[in-house]
Amino acid sequence: MNTLSMILLACLAGGLISMAAAALVVFRLSRQSTAILVAFAAGVMLSSAFLHILPEAFNSLPPVDIHAGHDHGPDDHAAIAAEEDAHAGHNHGGPFATLFALMLGTLFAFFALERLALWRHSHGDCSAHEGHHATVTAPPLILIGDAFHNFVDGVLIAAAFIADPVLGMTTTVAIIAHEVPQEMGDFVLLRNAGWSNTKAFLANAGSSLSSLLGGALGYFALSTADFVLPYVLVIAASSFIYVALADIFPLLHKQRDSFVRQSLLIGAGVAVVPLVGWFTH
Repeated sequence: MNTLSMILLACLAGGLISMAAAALVVFRLSRQSTAILVAFAAGVMLSSAFLHILPEAFNSLPPVDIHAGHDHGPDDHAAIAAEEDAHAGHNHGGPFATLFALMLGTLFAFFALERLALWRHSHGDCSAHEGHHATVTAPPLILIGDAFHNFVDGVLIAAAFIADPVLGMTTTVAIIAHEVPQEMGDFVLLRNAGWSNTKAFLANAGSSLSSLLGGALGYFALSTADFVLPYVLVIAASSFIYVALADIFPLLHKQRDSFVRQSLLIGAGVAVVPLVGWFTH
């Protein structure tokens, strides 16, 4: 079996295994139980964004040579030190600023998409839609973010297999372990939005196919994929942050569940991502 076949098989198997494991847990629960677990899903999304995806995005940036374009002699230590101090104290641009600007722009873009979706659904009986803000808007944003995340997973799997097939297999196992709680959160939110188990599973399966695209592009044009990787990661993280803060948290405020239980569920969702990472490294 050649490297490309192994990459595509790993991407496909990884998506199906993680979805099946998450579905076995979530689909056994009643809708009332999954409504309570929405707080857990918010914690998973925020933890995935801030503790996993964004750090990976910033770590994926190429190093910046602050001395490029300056002709220093081997003994110009004072001039080099002065440049480093100036760079540290006064440089507010660069690739980090670009990523933060992309995050800001992505959040505004999701806000615009959400407003358009609400306007489109506001015609007719408006009372039928009142209180179902997350039902209308969250599922598409969840699936968009998941598709970006799965695309990046495919690129990472491709890079690992190109380096070493054994590393590729261990990376696939680690990604599956990371994806299970994420898929659980997705299924909880889609069920809470009124989707059937079959519709939620098929939609998630469709978004998981983007890992095949990421794997193929990572194999044929890895250098280009590496350049794009930080920006794709930021878009994925921004979608999770937006859904958690703009859709799920307002929904939690409307629930009659206790603040303590909601906080514990959010905390459990936040904790599960670093715990999984700790066990898989």
